[in-house]
Amino acid sequence: MSGGPALSVILPTDAFSTIEPVIRRLRAQSVVEKLELVIVTPRPAAVEQEAANTDGFGAIVVVEVDGLVPLTAARAAGIRAATAPVVFLGETHTYPEEGWAEALIDAHANDWAAVVPGFGNANPSGVLSWAGFLIDYGPWLSSLEPQELSQIPTYNTAYRRAALLDLGPRLDLLLTSGDELIVNLRAAGGRFVFEPSARINHVNVARPSAWVLERYLSGMLTANSRMERWSWARRLLYVLGSPLIPVVILSRVAGGVAAAHRAYSLPLAVFPALVMGAGVSAVGELVGYLGGPVAWADKRMTEYEINRLRYLGA
Repeated sequence: MSGGPALSVILPTDAFSTIEPVIRRLRAQSVVEKLELVIVTPRPAAVEQEAANTDGFGAIVVVEVDGLVPLTAARAAGIRAATAPVVFLGETHTYPEEGWAEALIDAHANDWAAVVPGFGNANPSGVLSWAGFLIDYGPWLSSLEPQELSQIPTYNTAYRRAALLDLGPRLDLLLTSGDELIVNLRAAGGRFVFEPSARINHVNVARPSAWVLERYLSGMLTANSRMERWSWARRLLYVLGSPLIPVVILSRVAGGVAAAHRAYSLPLAVFPALVMGAGVSAVGELVGYLGGPVAWADKRMTEYEINRLRYLGA
């Protein structure tokens, strides 16, 4: 393809079949020939064999890693192996809609370090699905207006690859669900924008036991990522202020919740579920600041990230 790919999609996975639904959506993009598919896996031989039958993409690259835990390192390996100027940190459970790739590529024609797409709920039938979705992606709901952003989600965002590579070896540690990547990109002068015309649908954990654990693990891992640069005094301050964490979470997502309620007439049960989810995440953060079992949390969260479709119902 003349000029090389314009957008590399980074997809860590345990098997080709896990990402097949995502690949079908990517192949349906109007600019599929400008896309580079970067598959990161501990089983490269099997993935390469199945990927060989996948046509339409500008390029397909399979990157071997020892394992998917930590997932941050696997994603960083994919970014380093990519060749396009823009990389999208995809997931096994996010499905782009028509025009998604073209909108991201066009938005990156301007000098943005990151472009955030507009999110929709891929499994909107359950209260827990809506609550988890709004806590994680409510501020970037597809029905909201384009705007410059101060906060972005680490995953399912398109980045200027050079901005990420400039972070050097720290990149492996910064690709967490916390705000460390944002802090570092902003410190380097990076700016972020929301482009809702690049629509993508996100599948959410909905099985009650898994939903509670995912909320808890998310809080714990967020705390752990922040503590890399924090003094003990600041950590203690956040421990003491942990009762306020649910308020911070809910205030951050309030705009998206209001927009979702207008667009979808959310069930009333979503609102107490949001409060519960914020509370569980706050407990996870508190445990994280106190030195909770991060290795276990990382392994369990990776299972939810890679095999999300196993946790959609009771």
